[in-house]
Amino acid sequence: MSFDVVNPGMLTLLQDAGRIGYQHLGITAGGPMDEHAFYWANRLLGNPPNTNQLEITFGQLQLKVNAATCIAITGADLSARINDKPVKSWCTFAVKKGDTLEFGTPKQGLRAYLAVKGGFECEEKLGSVATVKREKIGGLKGNGEPLKQGEVLRFTPHVQPIDQRAPKWTIPNYDAPLELGVMPAYQNASFSHDAQMTFFTSAYEVSQNIDRMGYRLSGAPIKSSLGGIISEGIAFGAIQIPNDGQPIVLMKDRQTIGGYPKIGCLSSLGAGQLSQRRPGQTVSFSPMDVADAEVERRLFNRVIFG
Repeated sequence: MSFDVVNPGMLTLLQDAGRIGYQHLGITAGGPMDEHAFYWANRLLGNPPNTNQLEITFGQLQLKVNAATCIAITGADLSARINDKPVKSWCTFAVKKGDTLEFGTPKQGLRAYLAVKGGFECEEKLGSVATVKREKIGGLKGNGEPLKQGEVLRFTPHVQPIDQRAPKWTIPNYDAPLELGVMPAYQNASFSHDAQMTFFTSAYEVSQNIDRMGYRLSGAPIKSSLGGIISEGIAFGAIQIPNDGQPIVLMKDRQTIGGYPKIGCLSSLGAGQLSQRRPGQTVSFSPMDVADAEVERRLFNRVIFG
């Protein structure tokens, strides 16, 4: 009634939808970097949307199956294999006792999601199992640590097959050019017209300095007349502009406050798409109205939550 962790891979974390309601105490939400892929994995299995999963970054995860169940794999193509046979993402699969499930290196995208029917058995901390390493909270043992070799992921067996595949229109191409809508921040006016034109007409490269806290981009620098601000609460997807003029997009494990001016903010779905881009890939930005972001999210929620 479990998966044995033979190889934990580069970075494999237990995540649910996140730890909501504690940011005023300095505890970030965590949760899946790519909400689109996460929620689709649960939908394919008929799980409640918040059911915990594994977020697999860069691959190399290897699991041994000790009981029959159904799984779903979404997100990046990390060369997944069952018993050394390649399998595609965005589908459900039946696995049985003795099977091995492995992930290789990224072919497209950066993060894959592995869901099991009914989720994994683990204790919640502050209402969530979301793993945030910096804060030492969540995960299999509640201490914020990634999966480790020899650990056991327990679940309730499920022998009835589930045969589902995500519609083609829902499956992103993580190698495609990425243009993301940006909702203006209230500090937007501190950026001159020229600075804003530079930002919205330039391509920015994903740097090597990326993690679950933030994505640092490199490209044409822009400046704010503010220089700095008093630290304040900061949202998922906020785009900070530090003194070097290079944008930083704040991600799921960001600190709850920040002190750099913000030119704008991505939607959660937009930030999720960015989280699948690897160093060297490029991204561009365009202005986006808050109402358009709300419509985009409502349509997504209608598909996922019914």
